[in-house]
Amino acid sequence: MPNVLKLDPQPANRCFGCGAANPAGMKLSFELDLDAHRTHGRFVLGPNFAGSAGFAHGGIIAVVLDEAMGKLSKLHDERAVTAELSIEYRKPVPVDQEIFAEGWQESARERNRFRIAEIRDAQGKVLARAKGRFVVLRQPPS
Repeated sequence: MPNVLKLDPQPANRCFGCGAANPAGMKLSFELDLDAHRTHGRFVLGPNFAGSAGFAHGGIIAVVLDEAMGKLSKLHDERAVTAELSIEYRKPVPVDQEIFAEGWQESARERNRFRIAEIRDAQGKVLARAKGRFVVLRQPPS
């Protein structure tokens, strides 16, 4: 059985992507697979996050991918912020069907974390893919 940590929106967190305290936010939940070192999320985005063509807005897709990568910081109990984010929009992302997001870390160098995330449909087709560089925040001396 996999060793999984459930990452639900927290009541005091105002983050647009993953916080429960933001009334306009997405309230995304993820699972962190502690053995495979990957994040997994499954969502039906809903019409509030659609662009004019009826599919997910590009900015919303960016949020989902950024969250999938950002949650990986919990593996090492560190806080990191997005420094660079590059997205390949391959196919329209539906807002009325379940989608799957997955994130993983490719490498680390000093305070930099290089990560990948994908959004897939129910058939496993990649709809969007992101590469990100996250920088670990310096901890104040104790």
